[in-house]
Formats: sequence, C-alpha cells, structure tokens
Amino acid sequence: MSLSLSLFIANPETVRAVVGSGDVRVRRAIGGRFKQEMARDDDYFSSEIAAGAPTLYEALTAVVDGGPFADGHTFQYGYAYRMICAFHGRRIYSNNFSPFRFGWLERVDEGLASLGVDAVRVSEFGYGLPSPLPYTDLPGHGVWSPADCAKALEQYAAATGEQLAALDGEVREAIEDCAEWLNAARASEDRGVLGFMS
Repeated sequence: MSLSLSLFIANPETVRAVVGSGDVRVRRAIGGRFKQEMARDDDYFSSEIAAGAPTLYEALTAVVDGGPFADGHTFQYGYAYRMICAFHGRRIYSNNFSPFRFGWLERVDEGLASLGVDAVRVSEFGYGLPSPLPYTDLPGHGVWSPADCAKALEQYAAATGEQLAALDGEVREAIEDCAEWLNAARASEDRGVLGFMS
C-alpha cells in the first residue's frame, strides 16, 4: 500500500479556529474555491456516499459547525479539514513523500534523530484530527507549530557535514525537503507545517 503526504504552510491557530466556528461566509468561500475538487472527490467516493457517507461539502459544513458527525464515514471530515488548511495556507510539495511505503516516515524520523533534530517528526502527520472532529485512520493529520519549526531549524543547522554524509541518500534527500518546509514556515510569522497522510 502506498501513502502520500499533503502539506501546507499555514497558521495552525487560524485553521483550527474554523472548526466549530459556524462561520457561514468561510464555509461558502471554501466551497466556492474548491467546487471542482469537491465534485471530483465526491465522484471518487460515490460508493461510500451511496452507503451513507456525507458529500465533501456536507462534511465541510459539519466541520465548520462542529457537528453533528456521521458514524462510520469519518474520513470525509478529515478531507474537509484538509480543505480548510488549503484555503488558509499554501501547499508545499515533495516527491520524497508522495507516494511512499509504510515505514518510510519512521525511517526519516530516525535520520532526523541521528542529526539531533527532535523538535519535529514526520510521523506526526499520521495522527488523528483535532477535537471535536471524530477519529479516522486516514487521512491522518499532524502539526509542526511555529515554535517547533524554529527549534528544528536550529537543531538542523547544528548538524555536521559528517552526520549528513552518514545518512542513506534517500533519507538525506527527504530530510533536506523537511528543512525546506521548515524554512518556508519560518519565512512567514506564525506559520507552521500542517500535514495530512492518506
């Protein structure tokens, strides 16, 4: 099974504040901006929708309103939350994390740890959604806060050339991508890295 990360540079507090806000204007703006994407996703998940899953816009409405959430189809709320991140943030890409196989994130975390970087872990992007959103396996979600990004950059800058050279080439490339994400987050005040694994 191959997985993929969707990553965004955004203010985590701004994104999180949308959940349960009841802000109809924001919901409509997100729905308008991502109308085509929602239609594609609804087509992709048509069998799940036929079995009772909410459409993506219905899921977005529930996320913005703070519920109610349908049991058994919680994945849609994760994708709706990802859409909120996309609306309030800037997407970043990495071929080293799209696609990847199970266990890859842990290998990269081991590489980061060998460099003395422990403020962030890429496996954090596989955890659950923020409360009150219901638990779902996929998409997973995690946040590197602005403070975590700043600390991780300091730790990465302290790594020696010998430490970097000792890494497996693929892991080193992935860690270099992580450093680019951290730098992108630090370039904008109060921005962090928000990630989704699916």
